[in-house]
Amino acid sequence: MLNMRGHPLMPTTQHTGKKLLKEGKATVVQRCPFTIQLNYATGEATQSIKLGVDPGYMKLGFSATTDKLEVISCTLRLRKDVSNKLAEKRRYRSTRRGRLGYRPPRFDNRTRPEGWLPPSIQHRHDSHIRLGETLETMLPIPFKKIEVGNFDAHKMQHPEITGVEYQQGELQGYEVKEYLLDKWGRKCAYCGKTGVPLEVEHIVPKSRGGTDRVSNLTIACRKCNLKKGDKTAEEFGYPHIQQQAKTPLKATACLNNIRWKLVEQLDAEYTYGYVTKYHRNKLGLEKSHINDAFVIAGGTNQERCRPYEVIQIRRNNRSLQKNRKGFKPSIRRQRYQLQPYDLVKYNHNTYRVKGVHCYGKRVVLDNPKGKNPSVAINNVELITYGKGLLFSLC
Repeated sequence: MLNMRGHPLMPTTQHTGKKLLKEGKATVVQRCPFTIQLNYATGEATQSIKLGVDPGYMKLGFSATTDKLEVISCTLRLRKDVSNKLAEKRRYRSTRRGRLGYRPPRFDNRTRPEGWLPPSIQHRHDSHIRLGETLETMLPIPFKKIEVGNFDAHKMQHPEITGVEYQQGELQGYEVKEYLLDKWGRKCAYCGKTGVPLEVEHIVPKSRGGTDRVSNLTIACRKCNLKKGDKTAEEFGYPHIQQQAKTPLKATACLNNIRWKLVEQLDAEYTYGYVTKYHRNKLGLEKSHINDAFVIAGGTNQERCRPYEVIQIRRNNRSLQKNRKGFKPSIRRQRYQLQPYDLVKYNHNTYRVKGVHCYGKRVVLDNPKGKNPSVAINNVELITYGKGLLFSLC
């Protein structure tokens, strides 16, 4: 709930919210999470709300609590396509430079500013900040706490490692291919052939998120390598090889890079993972981002709320479109009235837009209970746009 000036107040009950709307003393600002703004002057006294943040690589958890109840909790699913989108953009730019001819290459004069992060890591950092700022626009949150941790990547791979062994990596004294040949017995890991040319092969393909770490590499003959394609070793029918691939350390590197940046930008206190684990086990809670965030926020016996799941919707509006087979491609010059994920009303029901066709004259509605109807765009009423962070109850 917001006051007249748009500053957050303490949440109210559903009954009180309906009453205020019915009497015209409030207006709806946001539907999910449902937020209203008062039309009359009130005081600004608020209770103490604590926000707990559990960072993550694929998902992250937020939980806000008072002394009596949990006000809101949510899990944000992070995007996985940032690196692929940037690679696609790079290919388009390279092709355009070659096609036009007069565009000089600029790789020699590009510099990275201080504090630069790879785009995929920067996206995860910005997502934590963005969701925290969004919650602060809805709730008065004077106190924030975030979990940080220092991950020993080498010890995660080799728990018994000590002393000078930290300086002696797995490939000490080896070249990568020679190491793999010795490791896999100089034979194809899949068909077992010997005496044939062998190639370095990714157990989890790079197109599926695999890395170039030696723990994700094996040796295969040309025939098996081509036949495997973009499958993992388990999908190819060799789960025992998949089991030998150790856990990649992308998440570890990412969280080690952004943990203190998050503490600084969120202006939050910090705690450690072992403290969270101790209190979570003490309360008998399962391991999850929401439960960890609840514990970080000081949760004990407060009444829990129904959690939200948050996804990120891209804000782009590409105008290039491909028409049906046999028709010429066309470039759309104007933005359509509705876009995917917009919330609309049709026949006294609310729907999410799935897509628009017929040059923007008809809209396809997302109907989870049955067939997706296609209706004229003039017959639907826009409730709210669906870009940015999209909340939905679990």
